[in-house]
Amino acid sequence: MSDQTNKKKIGLFFGSFNPIHIGHMIIANYMATQTDLDKVWLVVSPQNPLKPKKSLARDYDRLHLVRLAIDDNTNLKASNIEFDLPKPSFTIDTLIHLKEQYPDYEFVLIMGGDNLRTLHKWKNYEILLRDYQIYIYKRPSYELGELAAHQNIHLFDAPMMHISASYIRKCIKSGHSVRYLVPEAVFEYLESSNIYKK
Repeated sequence: MSDQTNKKKIGLFFGSFNPIHIGHMIIANYMATQTDLDKVWLVVSPQNPLKPKKSLARDYDRLHLVRLAIDDNTNLKASNIEFDLPKPSFTIDTLIHLKEQYPDYEFVLIMGGDNLRTLHKWKNYEILLRDYQIYIYKRPSYELGELAAHQNIHLFDAPMMHISASYIRKCIKSGHSVRYLVPEAVFEYLESSNIYKK
């Protein structure tokens, strides 16, 4: 898949992780253990240019929850690389920054099939497609579109969970349990804190 065989291959799984849930964990672990990636970094986005910011928990709260979720899994890593970059964060800018910081790594993008349909709206998407491998996990009921045929797009059938962070936030706000929807350490932390309860 890549001519950079001597480089460590890092998958970048970007997300608000607001909060992280078992659906995210299943995809991250699948990509880290069932593809040619050496490791998957869960990159916590401080602000997605395509999403409203008001529903986001504080950056470091979301990062802390990702770290709790990963625990001692050496295949996964929490990354706050975007926290110190200009806002809003654009994937191409983050990738260029990472390439400079880690010249010995090859970075691969991980994204859902729904994102592939809107990739043409991303900043410098042509450069993304030209310079980076993109690993797509298919989402049911989403057509992948014409970009799926691109040579740098690779499709994977990762197990899917129909869980959304917005559903979890709604449950917490309503006082309903989110046990088993999020990793146990995340559940315990959310129970004892005020995140999403306001």
